[in-house]
Amino acid sequence: MGGVRELAGSFVVPGPCGVAVRDRLGHLTPRDEEVLRAVGEHQGRLASRDLKARCADGLEHSAQTWAARKRDLTPLSSSRIAGAITKATHDQWALARRCQAAHIQTLEAGIRTLRQRLSLPIGEKGTKQAAGGYRSRSEWFHKSRRLAALEARHAAVVADRQAGRVRVVRGGKRLLNTRHHLAEAGLAEDQWRQRWEAERWFIAADGESGKRFGNETIRVTPDGEVSIRLPVPLAHLANAGHGRYTLTTRIAFAHRGQEWADRITANRAVAYRIHLDTGRGRWYLTASWQRPVVKTMTLSAARARGMIGVDTNADHFAAYRLDRHGNPIGDPHRFSYDLSGTAGHRDAQIRHALTRLIHWAVRAGVAAIGIEDLDFTTEKTREKHGRRKRFRQLISGIPTGKLKARLVSMAAEHGLSIVAVDPAYTSQWGAQHWQKPLATPRRTMSRHDAAGIAIGRRALGHPIRRRTAPPPHDRSDRAGHRTAQAGPGDRGREGTRPPATDRPPGGPSPNGTRTREPSASNTVRDAPSTQQRVQDSLTHTG
Repeated sequence: MGGVRELAGSFVVPGPCGVAVRDRLGHLTPRDEEVLRAVGEHQGRLASRDLKARCADGLEHSAQTWAARKRDLTPLSSSRIAGAITKATHDQWALARRCQAAHIQTLEAGIRTLRQRLSLPIGEKGTKQAAGGYRSRSEWFHKSRRLAALEARHAAVVADRQAGRVRVVRGGKRLLNTRHHLAEAGLAEDQWRQRWEAERWFIAADGESGKRFGNETIRVTPDGEVSIRLPVPLAHLANAGHGRYTLTTRIAFAHRGQEWADRITANRAVAYRIHLDTGRGRWYLTASWQRPVVKTMTLSAARARGMIGVDTNADHFAAYRLDRHGNPIGDPHRFSYDLSGTAGHRDAQIRHALTRLIHWAVRAGVAAIGIEDLDFTTEKTREKHGRRKRFRQLISGIPTGKLKARLVSMAAEHGLSIVAVDPAYTSQWGAQHWQKPLATPRRTMSRHDAAGIAIGRRALGHPIRRRTAPPPHDRSDRAGHRTAQAGPGDRGREGTRPPATDRPPGGPSPNGTRTREPSASNTVRDAPSTQQRVQDSLTHTG
């Protein structure tokens, strides 16, 4: 097909490999909070010092430098705390390097687009595959200045990457910049300072299998008692043996509580993190652990009981149920959400919409949900869409990465698999082949509902076209069989059928009905002879 790019194959998204649960540390005494703040501040300073040392090493980092940093931190904390700090530092530096590489790719994409458009004559129209020239000399001039700025920025980032330099802020760059815009954020200076300090604290410990209750630094017993192994400089604050401080509160995980209890009873590794929510003034304990890798459902098994195709939009999910042959069943379903407001509100809206979607999929009896493998990384740039600011805001508002991660983890809890498909042409072809045929006076079909059908059919391995292709010339098969969406073993499908001579007389037909045995014709001419012809035994006399 001319002008149509090659489509990527569908695949089953791997399930989650980790679990995290959280509970509030309520009813803490002033003494408890004082100890937690002291531990967080002390270990936070050690983490900042270690991150500075790691960034100074750059590309010269090795196992020896890692071990040296850990030895320097051990006298000021403990061996286990030093290991947790250095590991967190290494992960943060690696994340900064990945973000740096992604930033370089974004700058290169913008530079290519600007160079291509600046090379075209002014006023030249573009095509669907590439943008045209700029509309005026003034715009051409401003874009040339923009190109020079991007090239300078790209050269600086590339130089940083080659030298092993990264830009990392403990506590977050966004919160750091909020210090200069307190009025817009609705914060006082002391409120911002409390949040900044709390974000830079470090009260975390990695789990250790074989140790008591799966963690030696932050220990939680099956009955909910929480105790912390204090660093050496703060050992005088201990209220229990072996330099430990036991909190007065008890915790009880409402979600996955039994799974957590089974792990710590068997002394399996569980990592813990304690943090303060300054907005609410509450302390929380988060427990996390790894799950054994579960074999992902095969694509054929996911398609066995049909599919639910989901089209992701800026304000709702458009879903349609299909049987295993790709035929739509019932009416479209739409699950709305509102992505305005705070990050917590947006996250809750997506979680509620996905919960309704998964519950409907469970009631429908399907084994998988088909979604688009969306990634708008290269489509958000101002160089590609120019003045289409509202469109850039639209695609930037769709939480593709967070949506996929949350949907996979939530669906795995209900035994559902997620099938990701190529998003190319789903809205266009869905509207072309499915929107008008399924629209009735009682059913309103939108372009997004039709796209849900297209996504589901692609996830099932069927073409998006609504009907099979007719014979090219006549009813014979000399030009090839017509295409069919049903498999060769499915009865009633379009295509060749076994002749009647392949079954015994009176036996069942291919579609399961019983046929009548052939009967004798009522005409003498066509009647078969049922008696043997013999010579008359009477003799003729003369």
